[in-house]
Amino acid sequence: MVDPKPLRLLAQDPQDLEVISAAMQDAVLKVGDIAFEQKARRLTVAFNRYRWEAGAGGRVRAGLQLGGVLKVQTRKIRRGARDAVLELLAMTFTPGDAPGGIVTLSFAGGGDLRASVECVEAVLADLSTPWPTPHTPAHEF
Repeated sequence: MVDPKPLRLLAQDPQDLEVISAAMQDAVLKVGDIAFEQKARRLTVAFNRYRWEAGAGGRVRAGLQLGGVLKVQTRKIRRGARDAVLELLAMTFTPGDAPGGIVTLSFAGGGDLRASVECVEAVLADLSTPWPTPHTPAHEF
C-alpha cells in the first residue's frame, strides 16, 4: 500500500467539519498546545494525529486552525496544567445565528473546548513526516 500524502483539509460548512473530526479522532495534545489569539479571532491547536487513513496507522504532527472565533470556553480542562495530555474524541458544530454557531472539541474524560464562531472556517494540516506507534487506539462499546 502506498503511504497517503499529508492531509490538508478545509471546512466551510458543518458537513466538512465532520470530515475533519473523523481525521482528528484519537489525536493527543497537551493543554499548552492550544492557543487563542483574541485580536486575530483565531484558535490554533497542535496535536499528534493518529493516521486512520494510512491503514497501518502511525502518528503525525498536525494543526487545526479555526477562524472567526469570537470566544473560547473550556470545561474540565485546567489551563494552568500546560503539560496535561488530552485525547480528542470528536469535533462537532451546533448552529447559532446563521452562519455562526459553536464548534466543540470533546475530550476523553469529559472535558471540552467550545469556540463561538462567526461561521465555519477550519483548516487541518499535517505538519511532519509520520512515525510509527506501537498502539492503535481502541474504543469499548
